[in-house]
Amino acid sequence: MNIDIMGNNQNIAVIRSNDLLITDVQSALDLAMTVSYETGLQNLVLPKTCFTNDFFVLSTRLAGDVLQKYINYAFKLAVWGDYSVYNSKPLHDFIYESNNGKDFFFVGTEAEAIEKLERVSFSQMEMK
Repeated sequence: MNIDIMGNNQNIAVIRSNDLLITDVQSALDLAMTVSYETGLQNLVLPKTCFTNDFFVLSTRLAGDVLQKYINYAFKLAVWGDYSVYNSKPLHDFIYESNNGKDFFFVGTEAEAIEKLERVSFSQMEMK
């Protein structure tokens, strides 16, 4: 796993790995805490390939549980990859709702993921 610091304010941790990093809630929390400890950052970008396929099956509740943990610990997450392979209307609705929020995003490219987190970070700075 490699972590690059990106973004205009150097406040986004871009994680690159060919391994499954998130297979359950504990592995998701361990990853977030490791990245935070190593970089001091709480804005994470990950490729979709780092997630177990169960994450994208909403009936497993894994996605909801992981995202709730990340909210509890004030992490923001942008996941990039191809979601067209999923035929689940609930999943597409979940992705749509997430992308209209301020904490989690599901986009097509790493550049879009960084841009989404930059935009959210900028909006939060304006509010302070």
